[in-house]
Amino acid sequence: MSSPLERSLNGLYKFRRIVALTAYGFISAVSYVLAYFLRFELSFPPEAVDYLSGSIAALVLTRLVVDNLFALSTSRWRFAGTHDVLRLGMAAVFGSAVFYLMANVFQWVGPVPHSVILIECVLTILFTAGLWIAYRTAFEQLRHLRAHNGSARRVLLIGAGEAGSLLAREMVRQPTGFRPVGFVDDDRSKWGTMLHGVTVLGGTDSVAAIAKATRADEIIIAMPSAEPADLWRVVDQCEATKLRFKVLPGISDVLRGDVRLTQLRDLSIEDLLGREPINLQLPELTHDLNERSVLITGAAGSIGSELARQVALHNPALLLLFDQSETGLFYLDNELREKHPELHVIAIIGDITDPIAVERAFRTYRPARVYHAAAYKHVGMMQVNIREALRNNALGTWRLGDAAGRYGVDKFVLVSTDKAVRPTSIMGATKRLAEVIILDLQRRYSRTAFAAVRFGNVLGSSGSVIPIFKEQIEAGKPLTVTHPDATRYFMTIPEAVQLILHSSLLPEVNGRIAMLEMGDPVRIVDLARNLLRLSGAHRNGNQIMFTGLRGGEKLHEELVAPDETTTPTSVSKVRLIAPSDFVIGTLGEVLLEWESLFAANLDQDVVAALLGLFPDLHIQSWDPGAEHTRTPLDFVAESNLSSAAAQSRM
Repeated sequence: MSSPLERSLNGLYKFRRIVALTAYGFISAVSYVLAYFLRFELSFPPEAVDYLSGSIAALVLTRLVVDNLFALSTSRWRFAGTHDVLRLGMAAVFGSAVFYLMANVFQWVGPVPHSVILIECVLTILFTAGLWIAYRTAFEQLRHLRAHNGSARRVLLIGAGEAGSLLAREMVRQPTGFRPVGFVDDDRSKWGTMLHGVTVLGGTDSVAAIAKATRADEIIIAMPSAEPADLWRVVDQCEATKLRFKVLPGISDVLRGDVRLTQLRDLSIEDLLGREPINLQLPELTHDLNERSVLITGAAGSIGSELARQVALHNPALLLLFDQSETGLFYLDNELREKHPELHVIAIIGDITDPIAVERAFRTYRPARVYHAAAYKHVGMMQVNIREALRNNALGTWRLGDAAGRYGVDKFVLVSTDKAVRPTSIMGATKRLAEVIILDLQRRYSRTAFAAVRFGNVLGSSGSVIPIFKEQIEAGKPLTVTHPDATRYFMTIPEAVQLILHSSLLPEVNGRIAMLEMGDPVRIVDLARNLLRLSGAHRNGNQIMFTGLRGGEKLHEELVAPDETTTPTSVSKVRLIAPSDFVIGTLGEVLLEWESLFAANLDQDVVAALLGLFPDLHIQSWDPGAEHTRTPLDFVAESNLSSAAAQSRM
């Protein structure tokens, strides 16, 4: 049931223009009379009585006409802001100027003292603005009480800057279900001040005490530009309160003034990587992709799908999504068609090791850009699936790159990994082969710009450490970490995609390997501990269990090998890797020969060749019933591979 006041406001709203003009006319008349009293020390001069009625009528009529010209009669009082007040000021000054001409120049209704006209103008502005504020305040309070009915959650806001101010304003003005009860900020000059009626109560070292004093139900961290170290300090304080806390991300949204409660989310591990997020601006990408055909392999994967989303924003003539995963392609295809109905999207279900499928895709659609993200990436699985790792990661790259060169593709970018540096695993070795293949193809097809992009682990990708940790937390299991000292380079999916796209724009990357400066490596055990803290699972007794390094895994990953050198590019965070000297040989022929050896069940010959190329490689027997690990010498002794292929060094 609505209150009598609400029913009255709703009734007036139906006739808002008439009500507004009536209110403005009344304010003008009252302001005019008060101006005389103020001018003549609370008395009314007898000589003014004779023309008072005529001058009031002229003034009110002038005000109403001018207010209509400046659209004040159609203004929504509950949304009135600084722009409306400026418009009100201009209308009042203009109306006073017209009235001055009528009273003192043409003397139709005058004369009227100049000071009276000036005072009336000021009073009209003040009373009208006051009316707007009173209406807006009453409307918001009524709606707030009706929406919450005393059930609003009491929220403590950390950060009294622009983001916190915008968030508090939305809470106060909208029926959000939240009620701000205080601000916390480390800037002492803000203590005791108020934002939208909410007081800044102290610094972050007093969060627990302030939360208790204000009886807060929840905490919101409104510090979108805070560095990870500062966030961790605030998180520590929030944890001490035992209250739920959320974070408001996105400094870009704050700069646009676009801060909403719908943007609130739980603090994520990506917020706390220990380095500043990398944001590469890509203004040239639209020109590079506009009206061109783009092929993305591995499009259903984490990197491939994000590549597709980013490319779709830049008006390609045709977007080709190539992957073996029917289900993944189905959902990505639907998503892109819904968001970009004008975009021409074709989903191709195919295997990059299938020469017919690859040839058909290039011959039919003639892509101008190729982003090659298709790969088998799980180290442990590839250790016992050597043939598939080689066929997909190495041979598949060769087939795609060779087709790209023959069909005159302008740019071909391979997505690589830090595991390709001095590889100890099959997955790393095959990705290193893929890098070498790209460099070889550049020599063979000079018309196509081939490049490889090397980066570390991607947070949140399918099968990566963070999703695994989250599954273990939800199941109440210990978090499994290989080694207490194991470190990895980490980046987010958007950062990885930015690097890939930006590398394709750099002319100096042709025939080279690009890498991102990713800061310092992060200990995996620290990630596990931080994730336990963020989820609150550490309070539930969740532990960390060390399992030991598995076959092919390194204790520390590298982005650059000792015999590789890096040079800067025009982008500060991107460097180019100059590869070490090696003999390429006829690599494509070698790969095809290896495939023949696999077909002839001569797997040990291929393995021996790999060990000849990568002496640090650790290969465990792929026989599930085997109880031992074969050494490099075991495979070399069994090998019948031709010496020419075995001695091709990379």
